[in-house]
Amino acid sequence: MLRCSFRIISVMVLLLLTVFLVVLPLLLPPLPPPPLILLFVPVLIMAVLVFLAMSRLPQVPDHHHMAAVVSYV
Repeated sequence: MLRCSFRIISVMVLLLLTVFLVVLPLLLPPLPPPPLILLFVPVLIMAVLVFLAMSRLPQVPDHHHMAAVVSYV
């Protein structure tokens, strides 16, 4: 029962957010464009994520594999 109510609440929250996203732009006045430097923030975040994805991390020894090798010898 708890799972079903959690799913219903989740769907209701998502529907409410969808309604806000559709209705609020029609009611609010248009906003001025943001400063140019703020437009580069998502680009910088993406560059950092790509750099972290491509960088190599130091290898951590697998102790379980080493224990199996040592016990076999």
